[in-house]
Amino acid sequence: MLKQIWLAKPRGFCAGVERAIDIVERVLQKHGAPVYVKHEIVHNRHVVENFEQRGVIFVETPTEAPFGAVLVYSAHGVSQAVRCTAAARQQYIYDATCPLVTKVHSEVSRLRAADYEIIMVGHRGHPEVEGTLGQADDGVYLVEDEKDAIALQVSNPERLAYVTQTTLSVDDTARLVAVLRTRFPNIRAPRQDDICYATQNRQDAVKKMAARCDLILVVGSQTSSNSNRLCEVAQQAGTHAYLVNDAAEMQEDWLCNVAVVGVTAGASAPDALVRDLVRWLKLHAISNCVVQEMSGAEENIVFMAPKSLLQQKIVERH
Repeated sequence: MLKQIWLAKPRGFCAGVERAIDIVERVLQKHGAPVYVKHEIVHNRHVVENFEQRGVIFVETPTEAPFGAVLVYSAHGVSQAVRCTAAARQQYIYDATCPLVTKVHSEVSRLRAADYEIIMVGHRGHPEVEGTLGQADDGVYLVEDEKDAIALQVSNPERLAYVTQTTLSVDDTARLVAVLRTRFPNIRAPRQDDICYATQNRQDAVKKMAARCDLILVVGSQTSSNSNRLCEVAQQAGTHAYLVNDAAEMQEDWLCNVAVVGVTAGASAPDALVRDLVRWLKLHAISNCVVQEMSGAEENIVFMAPKSLLQQKIVERH
C-alpha cells in the first residue's frame, strides 16, 4: 500500500545540538574519561548511550561529580545555583548551553536588574525551564497554559515582561501570549522571539508535510520537548502521527491503509536514525516506493565551540 515517503526539510540536528555534542567530543579527547555532564547533553537516548559507552557520566547536580571533576553543562542551560555549586566544588567547567537559551537567560537577568517581573512560558520540570527560572532569586513566574495565565497575580503589571522556552509549539505559544496580553496590556515582549529558528522551521515543515501525508513519523525521544511538539503539530493538522526513538519501535499495523508517509526528526535526533527508519519503511512497502525530500528552509547557522576547545581535533565517529 505504501507508495511515497516524504522527508521533511529541515529535520534533525540544529546548530545548538551540534555544538553541544561537539563540545563533549572535544572534552573527551582533551581530558579523557570520565567526563561528567549535567543532565543529558541533549534529549536523545542514542546520543546519550553512545557517550556513556565512552566514559561520559550524566549527573543531575554537580554534587554527584567529584571535587575538581570535568563537568559539562548540557544544551538546556543551568541555574545560577548550579554554577555556584560547581564553583564551590572547584569543578572544571565547559558550558554547552545553546546560545539561544543563553540569550533568554541574559534577558531574564537584565530585566530583573531593571525591576521587571518576568513570566516564563514553558513546561514545568523541563531542564531548560528550570535553568531559566534559576537566573533570578525571585520575581519570575512559570506559566504553562491559559489557566495559569488567567490565575497569575503579579506585583506591578506596568513592569512586566515575558520570555519563553525555546522548544515550544509556535501556535500554542502565540495563543497563550495573546491571553497574557489581554490580562496585561503593557507586558513587554522579548527583543527577539525566544522560540528558536530550528523549532519554528521544523514545525513549519511538518505543517506543510501534513497536507499531503496519511501518516507522519517523528524520530525523537519521549523526553525531547521539540520532538513531542512536532508530533502534536501533525496531529493538530489532522494527520495521524507517532513519535519513535528508532525503527525498532515501528509497528506494521500503523501502515494499514497508508499510501503516503512523512518522516521528520526532532532537533536532537541523529540523521542515521532517519535513514534506518526509511529503510524499515521500504522493506515493508508492497512495491518500490518513492523517497523524496520536500523543499524547505535552508539552515546555515553554526554555533562554535568555546575557544579553549577549538584546537582540539575531532576524530569522526559513526
